Amino acid sequence: MPSRTRAAWPLVAVFAAGYLAAYLLPTVVGRLSAGLGLTPAEAGLVGSTLLLHSAVAGFALASRVERYGPRRLSRAGLLLAVGGYGAATLTSYVPLVVAGVAVGGLGSGTATAVAAAGIAAQRDPHRASSLGLLAVSATAGALYLTLPRLGGGHVLPFVALAAAAVVVWPATGRLDGAGGAGGSAAVPVAAAVRAPLPRRRTGAVLAAAMFCWSMAQNALWGVSGRIGTTQAGLSEVTVGAVFAVGLGAGLAGVIGAGALGARLGRAVPIGAGTALIGGCIVVSSSARGLVDFAVGEVLWNLFYPVVLSYLIGLAASLDPRGRWAVLVGSASSLGVACGPVTGSLLSEHAGYPGMGLVLCGLLLVVAAPMTAVALHTSGRPLVPGAVRRRGGNPAAVVAGAAPSGTRVPQIGAPEQQVAEIPPPLRPRRRAVRDRASKALAS
Repeated sequence: MPSRTRAAWPLVAVFAAGYLAAYLLPTVVGRLSAGLGLTPAEAGLVGSTLLLHSAVAGFALASRVERYGPRRLSRAGLLLAVGGYGAATLTSYVPLVVAGVAVGGLGSGTATAVAAAGIAAQRDPHRASSLGLLAVSATAGALYLTLPRLGGGHVLPFVALAAAAVVVWPATGRLDGAGGAGGSAAVPVAAAVRAPLPRRRTGAVLAAAMFCWSMAQNALWGVSGRIGTTQAGLSEVTVGAVFAVGLGAGLAGVIGAGALGARLGRAVPIGAGTALIGGCIVVSSSARGLVDFAVGEVLWNLFYPVVLSYLIGLAASLDPRGRWAVLVGSASSLGVACGPVTGSLLSEHAGYPGMGLVLCGLLLVVAAPMTAVALHTSGRPLVPGAVRRRGGNPAAVVAGAAPSGTRVPQIGAPEQQVAEIPPPLRPRRRAVRDRASKALAS
């Protein structure tokens, strides 16, 4: 196993534990509706509560991970996840379940914030984010295949979320610095706290676009089951099989994104990938049979994690301390939380095909600013170590490609002042100058 992969695995594990709740949201909402007698709208509201609390934790901790330390925060988040989700499994009283879900969401958001900040400090944020998405996709796929065989009720999804937090706990022992596990050399905590948030306009544009992008994705995901059963006329077993194949395609997409790396930059995968996702949403929402529904859902699950991995890497590149990565991830969680409500309202008023057209148009609109942000930051390599000097982008690339043993200042390090020193005169020129001065004086 390469050293970089060994260094990143604690962050990957914590990322998977924190992000798993969003991946299991459909089964959590479905089990709450069936097991507790909630209406679909009420169950969806409970799921939105989970994701909203996760986003709140991310916004609150965006600039505080280095202050409190990744190990302490990750363990606090995992404890909240175990306590909250565990409490939700012990009762069928809806208010207590909602309270447990809210506490568990805070824990998931805390773990995700720590992982996002650590991934931003890695030598290759895109590779680390791809590994994290691969881990969470594989875990969610295994649970989607396993949970239906173990019985119904709302208990099992929350048991799975709490168990994931317990399994990941030993990995937090490797998070012992502001830079996370195996990250780049960290700056002092006091300097990190005082440092202003860089690239605010660019980061705000990316965060707003990510909110809309994630909302469109989860708007489809929230009603995909109903599209398959009511419009395409498929059975629940067939729809579940299509979802399983789609998750497998997602794994292949994440592996492909990790292998592709930075060969095409970020702008092409983000812009073209978002456009392809919009087309897949139109195909899936207009499906009238198995073929159309399967093609739309499988291709959507293939492209979605690919684009998401590049967006996470792009957010990480805006600030090596991970603040924009956490803020953009929290904006994404807000969009995910609003997705089911958006999909339900659009499908109710415009029908499923009309919903697909609206979501496709939204994705095409937000693809432009996301691609612009990717192009604006294209001169910054995917690895830290780039130094902004008067040499411009070529100098930054050379600095980023320097061997690991070379002493190169990291991103965010204060630049030293350069004093202009005039070159010394040659002896012959000095003698000529002295004779000229004496002649003028006489």
